Amino acid sequence: MERFWLKNYPAGMPAEVDTTQYTSLVALIEEAFAKYRDRKAYDCMGTTMTFGEVDGHSRALAAWLQSRGIKPGARVAIMMPNVLQYPIAIAGVLRAGCIVVNVNPLYTPRELEHQLKDSGAEAIVILENFAVTLQQVIARTSIRHVVVASMGDMLGLVKGLVVNLVVRTLKKMVPAYSLPGSVPFRQALSEGGGKTLQPVTVGPEDVAFLQYTGGTTGLSKGATLLHRNVIANLLQSEAWIQPGLKNPAKGPQPEQLVWVCALPLYHIFALTACCLVGMRMGGLNILVPNPRDFPALIKQIRPYKVNIFPAVNTLFNGLAHDAEFRKLDFSGLRVSLGGGTAVQESVAKVWLEVTGCAICEAYGLSETSPGVSANPTDIDTFTGSIGLPFPSTEIAILDEDGRTVPLGQAGEIAVRGPQVMAGYWQQPEETARVMTADRFFKTGDIGIMDASGYTRIVDRKKDMILVSGFNVYPNEVEGVVAGHPGVLECAVVGVPDEKSGEAVKLFVVKKDPNLTEQALRDHCDEFLTGYKKPRHIEFRTELPKTNVGKILRRQLRDESLPPKHA
Repeated sequence: MERFWLKNYPAGMPAEVDTTQYTSLVALIEEAFAKYRDRKAYDCMGTTMTFGEVDGHSRALAAWLQSRGIKPGARVAIMMPNVLQYPIAIAGVLRAGCIVVNVNPLYTPRELEHQLKDSGAEAIVILENFAVTLQQVIARTSIRHVVVASMGDMLGLVKGLVVNLVVRTLKKMVPAYSLPGSVPFRQALSEGGGKTLQPVTVGPEDVAFLQYTGGTTGLSKGATLLHRNVIANLLQSEAWIQPGLKNPAKGPQPEQLVWVCALPLYHIFALTACCLVGMRMGGLNILVPNPRDFPALIKQIRPYKVNIFPAVNTLFNGLAHDAEFRKLDFSGLRVSLGGGTAVQESVAKVWLEVTGCAICEAYGLSETSPGVSANPTDIDTFTGSIGLPFPSTEIAILDEDGRTVPLGQAGEIAVRGPQVMAGYWQQPEETARVMTADRFFKTGDIGIMDASGYTRIVDRKKDMILVSGFNVYPNEVEGVVAGHPGVLECAVVGVPDEKSGEAVKLFVVKKDPNLTEQALRDHCDEFLTGYKKPRHIEFRTELPKTNVGKILRRQLRDESLPPKHA
């Protein structure tokens, strides 16, 4: 197809990226380890770790995995927040020739069990704070090797002891657990450090990550991201941020760029935009374990002149209204990258006022590693669009029959490019449903492309709800709620929310007339992660349905919208 949008690319932006310059992510990260060996790679809670240290620790972890008989191609889960052990684990798993399965540490036992069983993960690296969740399901999974990390592992002897004391004893953030045979993270590194890492051949067509995303069936699916998919997207991302980095108004580009990595590394946005692009470019990533703790976040970034700040709308909004955040020095900030969910114009306005750096809104999905398109990074105003397609990327707007619609008309956004996944893990039917014959991935989002190549999202074909950048699928929540004995029927929709973009609203028809809202909330607490829980609950005597009995979610959603003013 004609890529007419190329004429509107920023000056110097390549039309294509060369994905063949690396055979695998292993080659890319090992190049970074050698090239930037003495540079600081990560800062977490005031403790820094160099590229050389990440090299040594990840090599030891990879050797330990091999010593346990874990073969290339095996799936290894990582279930941690943003701590120094995370990039070590990612590099270690990849260097052993294995596949990384990123897991949300806040998952309930039900959610964790599904992901471990579906992926067939044989090993897991987990922070002790969440080990009790694993304990409840491990017997029903293929997990045979457990590495348990603690918050203080990599913070130095004295500081590590203090942090662990506070986390375990004072804040009581580590529930008692029993995982017989588990190995402490430091022990795994020590044992692996005495072994030789056996060479493993990893190629571009090998799987690097299983990145789980929700499904219309209510069960999450693993987007199969090959090494070449992720390499392509980090090279695309690197190219795309250059105009913002070279902005003459900001002065000379610093020798080493500093990222704020407040988004969780288990989320594909942070994994690529922070961790891997930072590796490739020799940058310093400030790892923020809990982005909701604004005082701690601000304390972490205060010593630095931050250059790149990826975030979701809610984080931009919260920080921009924080009095202490507003006192920071933003003179180094060159790229504010918004993704995960739509950036609201009001938030973009106040962020620009506070930081002097406009939010560059981007668009992506787990299935696309994730980046698809973005606004130019040297913009000075909010556009309300998702920008232009990345290099080597095509966007088509399709009708219900898969035909391209004329410019200016709405249709389903479809993407073709080297960053598009190989398919859903062991789900050929689901893969076939979203891939066209000419290899376009149908996103389920409805958009309009203008004559300049800019696309604007106008609706979602799916009933997916976006809460602070995280996907919530109504069928999953409905399945949990329907399991309550007092529920006759239920439906879930997304409604606008000032803080999270959207919130989950639950409609229920009672089977038991004594059923209360609190009883439903208690039930959801047991089975759903926080962002999936209904924010609003409404009881009804009946739900609107089609002639064949299908509940009309759209009608419920429309009824829940605020009235439009003339």
